Amino acid sequence: MSTHRTSAARSTIAATSAAIALSAAPSFGQLNREIPSELRGVDIVEKPNAKLPLELPFKDEEGNDVTLGDFFKPGPGGEQRPVILQIGYLKCPMLCNLVLNGGIDGLKGVDWAAGKTFQLVSVSINPAETHQLAKVKRDGYLLEYNRPGATEGFHFLTGPASSSHTLADAVGFGFRDQGNGDFSHAAALFVITPDGRVSRYLYGTKFEPSDLRFALLEASEGKIGTTLDRFILWCHMYDPDAKGYVLSAQRVMKIGGAATLLVLATGLGWLWFGEMRRRQGRRLPPSTGTTS
Repeated sequence: MSTHRTSAARSTIAATSAAIALSAAPSFGQLNREIPSELRGVDIVEKPNAKLPLELPFKDEEGNDVTLGDFFKPGPGGEQRPVILQIGYLKCPMLCNLVLNGGIDGLKGVDWAAGKTFQLVSVSINPAETHQLAKVKRDGYLLEYNRPGATEGFHFLTGPASSSHTLADAVGFGFRDQGNGDFSHAAALFVITPDGRVSRYLYGTKFEPSDLRFALLEASEGKIGTTLDRFILWCHMYDPDAKGYVLSAQRVMKIGGAATLLVLATGLGWLWFGEMRRRQGRRLPPSTGTTS
């Protein structure tokens, strides 16, 4: 399958590059136009429909040995649940927190519940981080999310570098170890289908509830939500430049055309029915009265 780099990903990387280049510029104001070494290899190359390696081993926030596939199992009622995947590291001083904060803020505006309708899985790319730290991080976000049953829907994983690198490669998430405990990486959430395929990339640090809802609905292939939800999704399409779902003019025009035809057909049918009644009325013989 061919891969491509979206303009949204490029703009995120370009903005970060510019910020570092400016901070590193000499005092006389020269702008270093080369990509800083800290950002080489840092990018997101989209791999739509790529299959995640679900056999990868990790530790969950309780220290249990798990595989990635453990979080792609059906829910208690057999429901298929898409997964929102975040890749970063627990001690990230800024960007990872911004992505997770934005994701939680957006999900608070979605009436579907983590653990029941979808799963949130955060994977650390720092093999030195422990499950104890992951538990602290998860508990903090559970308090922020504040939904019943969310404990079963929030999972913060740590593990060997081989697992996190393989997962990052599978979704096209490029990052760079700076050698001091910090990692350079881009800002995105990955929405994954219930069977472990990449469905949608959501970029940035702010995520609208409608975009998260549409992405989850899209990843579930219409198996969650109502008929109205699926109809609304059909009227929208994802625009990487707008970093969200926007109305599709072509699809709205199709709906308008269908509605126009329906109105015309109804009107013509009514006129035909009225004309038939009038013709029948003219054919009826006049009534004759009787006298005693």
